[in-house]
Amino acid sequence: MDILKQIHDLGLPNPFPFVSPFNTPLALVSFVLFLWSFGPALKREVRFGFLVWLRLTWAAMLIPAVTGVILAVGGLRVASATDVGGGLTRYGFKVDHHRDSEHWMYAAFCLLSLYLIEMLIKGRIVEHRVGLRLLPAVTLFLYGAAYMVGRVAVFPGNSVGQ
Repeated sequence: MDILKQIHDLGLPNPFPFVSPFNTPLALVSFVLFLWSFGPALKREVRFGFLVWLRLTWAAMLIPAVTGVILAVGGLRVASATDVGGGLTRYGFKVDHHRDSEHWMYAAFCLLSLYLIEMLIKGRIVEHRVGLRLLPAVTLFLYGAAYMVGRVAVFPGNSVGQ
């Protein structure tokens, strides 16, 4: 169980972990995918490199998602919803039990965004060229959701003390 926690909690080395725009590897690869999505949107074609990076983004999402499901089945919750003593989390913030469901919600948004990107690239939802024009908006949403996955795992929300 400890190895699963280590895999799931994998972060990026950062001297300011609480203010980083790339608080998780998923946020970093999602941001790169967002930047890369302007290429297909402008050129109206998807190249091999974008598809490889999209698959890497899927891997960056599925590894913590699978380990998170296993940990949740084992009874664990996100750090911001776990009391380590005195009503505080391991990061020293007040415990917020609602953050566990928010963590799941943002993870689901990431999975849905990745699926939507796949459908836009293949032209299954809208015409192929229109779908490629929408890629930057969907990948920006993906980055925002990926960032929030890491943020809600650490910080309490507005429901603390309610």
